[in-house]
This record gives sequence, C-alpha cells and structure tokens, in this order.
Amino acid sequence: MNENDQHLNPLAGMSPGEAFAHCLTDEGLAWLRSLLDSGRYALRAPEEAALLTVAWLLRDGDTRAAWELVEELLPSAGEVRFAPHPCDLPSPDAGAVHRRTVGEAAALLSRRKANPAVEAQREALAVWRPFEDELLVHRLRADAHSAPWRADGAALLTRYRSLAAAHTRCTRHLDPRSNASVLRRALEEDVAGRELPPREAGLVRRAVTAAAAKRGRNRQPDRPTHHELTALVLRRLSAFPSDRGVPDVEPLIAPVSVGEAGESGLPAGTAIPAPVVAVVAGTHDAQLGVLLSRGTIPSAEVLAEVAPQLLITHTAQGYADGSLRTLMAAMHRARRGNLYWWDAEQHARLTASPWVRALGHRNPDPRTTARAALRTLGELTLRYFPGAGLPNLLVLMLSRLAAPAELPVPFLAEPFADSYSGAVSKDLPMAARTAAELLHGTVYEPYYGIDYAEVRDLAIAQDPDGIAKLCAVRAGRAGRPLASDPAVIEQTKILTTFNLALLVRYGGVAPQAGWGSLARGAFTAATRPGATAKRSACAWRQLLFFLSLCRAEDQASVLAWIDAQAGRLPARSAARVALPLAGLRLAAA
Repeated sequence: MNENDQHLNPLAGMSPGEAFAHCLTDEGLAWLRSLLDSGRYALRAPEEAALLTVAWLLRDGDTRAAWELVEELLPSAGEVRFAPHPCDLPSPDAGAVHRRTVGEAAALLSRRKANPAVEAQREALAVWRPFEDELLVHRLRADAHSAPWRADGAALLTRYRSLAAAHTRCTRHLDPRSNASVLRRALEEDVAGRELPPREAGLVRRAVTAAAAKRGRNRQPDRPTHHELTALVLRRLSAFPSDRGVPDVEPLIAPVSVGEAGESGLPAGTAIPAPVVAVVAGTHDAQLGVLLSRGTIPSAEVLAEVAPQLLITHTAQGYADGSLRTLMAAMHRARRGNLYWWDAEQHARLTASPWVRALGHRNPDPRTTARAALRTLGELTLRYFPGAGLPNLLVLMLSRLAAPAELPVPFLAEPFADSYSGAVSKDLPMAARTAAELLHGTVYEPYYGIDYAEVRDLAIAQDPDGIAKLCAVRAGRAGRPLASDPAVIEQTKILTTFNLALLVRYGGVAPQAGWGSLARGAFTAATRPGATAKRSACAWRQLLFFLSLCRAEDQASVLAWIDAQAGRLPARSAARVALPLAGLRLAAA
C-alpha cells in the first residue's frame, strides 16, 4: 500500500497529535470502524489499539466509557501514537499461532550461503563443458589448419582467457591432463603455426576420441541451485508483513510459476527444496492443533517456543465480539520484548492499560484464560508427544501460567538442586506429594517399587532433603547429590512423574482420546527404532503413568495390545523391552 494515498491512509504525514485529533472526527471514526470490520490494520505497539477501542466502544453504545478513555489518553496524545496502521492484509485470526514470523524465516534463509562444491559443478556444466565442446568441434572441422580455421582458433583462445578470468570456481580446465587442456595447448601451437610433436599429437588424438565419446552425455536441463530458489522464496516472502505469520503458505512453497520463470530465468515447474520448504512452513499461521497435526511443530521443545502465543489466543477468544477478539489479539502480539519469554507481570501490565480497562465487563477473566491455556498446552503436549518428557522451557512456561491461573503449585523444573550449595528445590515436596496421592495403589507403584505412603509423609513434613536422599538410595547411589548425579535425577523424575501428576491434579489435563491412547503412543515411542536408552526410559515412564490412570477394562485392553505389538517387534527392539515388559505384566497382575 502507498502510505501517501490519503484515501487508504488518511493519517499519512500526520504527527501523533494530528492523527489523534483526526481519528475523533466523524470521518476518522468512520475510518476506524472500517478497519475494525475489515481487520486490515497493523499494530506496531500495544498503545496503537487505543483509538480502535474508542471506536468499538462508541459503536457498542458505550459513549461514556469511550470518552472517558479519550480523556485519559489526551495528555499523551501529542507524543504517543494511539492510532493503527492500515494494512493490505487482514489481521491474523485471533486463534492462530505460528512457529516463526515472516521476518524470522527470511533471516534464516538469508543466512544460507551458496554451496561452493555445487556452484563449482554448475560452472563446470554450464561454462566449461560447452567450451570443451567448441574446442572439439573446432578440431574436427574439415578446413582444419586453414587461415579461417586459425582465426577462429585465436578467437576461441581469447574467449578462454575471458572465461577463466570470470569463472574461477571450477579449476578442472587447469589440469594439464584434462581433455580440454590438451586440446587448448594443441590449438595454441596450431594458431602460432608450430607443428605438434609426435607425443603431443598422440595426446590430441586420444583427447579427441575421449571428448567425442562423452559429448552429448549429462545434458539434462540445467537445474537451479538451492541458493537461486531460496532467493525466489525470499522475494515471495517480501510481499508479507515481517512481524506476523502467513495464513496460507502453499503459494510461498509452490513450484516456480511461468511468470516467475520469465522474470528470473528459473525453469518453470521447478520444486522448492525441502530444507527451504521446512523453514517457510514454520510461518504458517493456524490453530495450534493444525500445526501439530501437520508436523510444523515437530517436538515438545518447539511447542514450548510457541506456547506463549497460546495465552494470547485464549485471552482473545474470551471476547464475545469478533472484531474485538481480533483487536485484542493484535494488541497482545504487538507488545514489546521477546514473546517467547512471556511472564505474568508483563501480561498484567498490558491488561491494566487504559484501553483494556475501558472494556470493563467485556474483558475475560484472566484466571479462566490462564487455566484454559495451561490445560490446552498440557493436553496437546501429551497427545502429540506421549513418549517425550516435558522439556524445561515448557515447564517454565507452565510455571508462569500457574501464577495468573491461581494454581497453588509451581511446576518442578530442572535442576532439582543447586549445583553449588546442593540445596534441594523447595518445589520437590509438593510434586512428590501430588504423585503419591494420585498414583498410590496403581500399577505405577509396584512396578517402580515405590512406597508412596513413605513419600507422602516426607512431602507433608516438607522435607526436600529427605526425598532427595530417598531418590539416591533408590538409585543405588546413597550419598550422591541430586544436583549432578544422572541416576538420582532419573529416580526423582520417576518418584514425582516429572510434572505429569501436577498437570492432571491441578491443571485439569484429561486427554480426549483417553489415557489408553496415550499409553499406546508412549509404547510406540519407547520401541521406536533408533531410540536411545534415555529416551526409551522416559517413554516407558510415561507409559506407566498413563496406564495407571486407565480404568480397569481400558488397562487390560492396552496390556493386550502391548503384548501383541511386542510380538511384532524386530529382535533388537524386542530384547530391549523384554525385561521391562515382564516387570509390567508382574505389576499389573
């Protein structure tokens, strides 16, 4: 959009104060209402939502709240821009999230350098192979050694020197043993009028035979490099705002079009390389479940990076009016700072801003939205990554959500003890107690040989050191510190379920497909070819937890399914799970 077009952007060239005054005129308010309806605006800072909020309140009939907001904004109106920026594209859907913005994807692609080996090969095929063919054709001409033949030969030698100066990636033509070098040296002698020595004449005959045999091979259409196709994708990305995702990535990763072929010289129909597609796919702006099902979010670690956007979507979804949902989502996305490192205080400051307060009863309950975000995050993590433990970044995000959700428990993050002082985390007793109360009497307790009554007593006594000592004894590492011993850390995760019990008890996590479905997914992860011992152990621990929450009939069904699957495993995988599976059967008996 042309920013100077007064029809599209009536605020072009105005100072913040002039823009503020214009937006409060009939013409300005009509323009703001049109932006609310179309969603075609961008907020570069949260305060740019203020005048749109005024327009929304007036349209909703709340004149008093609207003008009270104007009065509150007025002292800063001369210095701070409270108006939005018109945009060609509508604002993202209020419920959409993305792995990376267009700008972040472009930065990743821009850092990719051309592969020197590939470029050298392309130069050999595009420059030096055709020149070698010209040398051969010239050598085989019927008028060899005539004056015109020598003149053409001199021109070939001149062009060789130009090519050698301009194309330096491929150096094969400098090899004195190559066919091209032999033919070129012979041509230099012929042009100078000197007769070739017998040995050199023999080399020329052999070079002609070899070059003629190869001529016509490897003449596939010249394929563009990844670097050239990346440049094309960067041009496509440049059409979108850099601070948001893209609702439809297919046009960005489609093969080279006929129009693009005419502009760039790239062959029409050429597919975009998979590594480039993977980067661009991360800009897809869609519901979190869609991104997970498509593999755009491939791991729990990546999900943790996207998690802060989840609270934005849940907060926005709490507004009844569609245009207000879009506005509030845009405002939250525009907040300054790194979105990945969201914290409750920052969120509280934003929701306490004058334009949010002016909405009054229309604002959703922050506790409800935080709890919904936490529950959704937990359920999606378990559904799509049932065999993966919760990564630390995700645990930290859950802990930050727990504060506005007013949950009485923090989530347990690594390290569980200070590496210098050895002081054990004060969060350990609550995590241990929750696991004890949830899993006492389930298959989890006998399988791992845990006395959850003892664990509960230690937790009630608020004795984190006692719990740490118990974990060390269970690991066969009595006296070893929780801070650094991997075996003791693993026993701590087993004892506490590493936040799974907290998610169920306080987060309200309940998978829609049932716990049996998650148990099957965890078994699949534990027996996946190539899974490391650490990952298999983690997946097996998750399997035991999910199985423990199944109803009796579901548990029996899952165990029968596991037995059937185990019988189909490759020998190495079957041997790896034979002992744990025997222990599972014994514990479930």
